[in-house]
Amino acid sequence: MSSHAAESVDPRTAVLWDYEDHGHDPISTRTFGFWLYMLSDAMIFAALFAAYGVYVRNAAGGPTITDIVHPIYAMWETVVVLTSVFAYGLGMAALKRGNRSGVTTWLLVAFVLGLVFLGMEYKEFADLLAAGAIPQRSGFLSAYWTMVLTHGLHMVFGLLWMAIMLIQVAREGFTQNVVYRLLNLRLFWHFQAIIWVCVFTFVYLKGVL
Repeated sequence: MSSHAAESVDPRTAVLWDYEDHGHDPISTRTFGFWLYMLSDAMIFAALFAAYGVYVRNAAGGPTITDIVHPIYAMWETVVVLTSVFAYGLGMAALKRGNRSGVTTWLLVAFVLGLVFLGMEYKEFADLLAAGAIPQRSGFLSAYWTMVLTHGLHMVFGLLWMAIMLIQVAREGFTQNVVYRLLNLRLFWHFQAIIWVCVFTFVYLKGVL
């Protein structure tokens, strides 16, 4: 780590893009680079949604979408993940004020809610396995499992990242690297919520209409 990156910064000056002088501060430049990664991730999920659209009618005599989805349960999952994103947003508001305890508190709330969401998904997967709705049974189930599991793995990665950030904020404060990572995690966490809302809309809701 360079000494410059380890220096404390004023979070109130950390912006995603500097329009006024048509340039970049170090944090803005690195955050823009993360946007490029997010674009590639969006393409992956777009491909998964497309594959699901192709195979959703290919149940091969096994369970169909109406047999395995539970929209009310998924709605509560959606409430949990959106509340987690809201809590993270409050953490970023605390970051803007330079309030370390506020950042830590709200990130912890977001982390716990993320764990709740994963616990709910685990129960859903366990029920599917108990009912014999495994990925190998049909093209539809393969596409469904691949899409939802991919999102779940992204959530696991996000929670690990959040746990690391909680430790770094407590130990290092608002260094340039810490602020940069918090801003990128904000993008990542919001993106996972957007993807889940798409899953909820096009899989759980559309599947029962």
